[in-house]
Amino acid sequence: MKVDRAQDLYEILEISPNASQETIDRVFRHLAQRYHPDRAGADQSDRFDQIVKAHDTLRDPETRAAYDARHLKNVDYRWSLVEEAIDMDTFERDRRIQERVLSVLYVQRKRDMRSPGFGAFELERMTGCPQEMLEFHLWYLREKGWIMRTENGLLAISSEGVDQTLSFHQNAGAQKRITRNKAEPELP
Repeated sequence: MKVDRAQDLYEILEISPNASQETIDRVFRHLAQRYHPDRAGADQSDRFDQIVKAHDTLRDPETRAAYDARHLKNVDYRWSLVEEAIDMDTFERDRRIQERVLSVLYVQRKRDMRSPGFGAFELERMTGCPQEMLEFHLWYLREKGWIMRTENGLLAISSEGVDQTLSFHQNAGAQKRITRNKAEPELP
C-alpha cells in the first residue's frame, strides 16, 4: 500500500491530533510569532511557511477532516513498520528469499555459463517472491556485489555471490550435523 508520508501537520504545530480549534489557533499564533522571518531571520522562513501551511489546513473543518483521514493512514503505516521491525520471522523470511535467489542463480550459472542469468519476472516466479518484495532483495544483492546484470540485462550471480552461496550451504550443512548429533542417543 502506497502511503503519502508528507510532513505531519500536527507535529509541525507541536500539538495532538485531538487538539481543539482554539488550541490550534493559539499554538499557531505563538509559533508564527516565534518563527516569523522578520523576527527569527531568513534562515527560519521555511519553518514559518510550514507553520502557516499547517494552520491553513487544520483551521478549516473540511480540510482538517480530509487531512485527518490521510493522517490516520500514515499513523497506521508507521505502526505497521514497527510491527514488521520487531517480527523476527520477517528477517528470517528475508534471509531465506535472498539465499533462494542466490542458489537459483548459482545453479543456473553452473549449468550454463553462456546464459547464466534470469530476468526479474522469472526470478519472481521461480522463488515465489512477489515483485514488490523481490525488488528490495535484488537491490540488496546487487549492492553487496553478489549479483550483477549481464550484457543482455539479465541478473546473474557474481563470483562474490558464489562464495556467499557456498558459505550459506556450508553453514547450513554444519548446523544440520550439529542438530543430528544432538538428537542421536549416546552410546555406552
